[in-house]
Amino acid sequence: QLQLVESGGGLVQSGGSLRLSCEASGFTLEDYTLGWFRQGPGGEREGVSCISNSGDSSIIADSVKDRFTISRDNAKNAAYLQMNNLRPEDAGVYFCAAGLRMTTVQGLCVIQGVYRWGQGTQVIVSS
Repeated sequence: QLQLVESGGGLVQSGGSLRLSCEASGFTLEDYTLGWFRQGPGGEREGVSCISNSGDSSIIADSVKDRFTISRDNAKNAAYLQMNNLRPEDAGVYFCAAGLRMTTVQGLCVIQGVYRWGQGTQVIVSS
């Protein structure tokens, strides 16, 4: 079964940290760029951070720069999003997506040619 599965979400206090994981099964994640997206209540899904196939380049949204770090471990067929100093506005459902290439639109990362989306993991930040 070809899928991406996110995990690591939960409830955290403002200023706390979470590490999200995105694990691929049924396909080789290294063949794709990878992005993390979040969707707040009633809002659009926006690109938080993207990383190249090899992990040697990445895009990070200004709103999370210096707080979030994207990484990947192709040997484990997985990618991660380390989120530090979380704020209430970071809350939402976080999705990972694998696709052909990454680019930026208005400072947010975009994955072009999406191959698979994960089902999402919820992040709640209490103030």
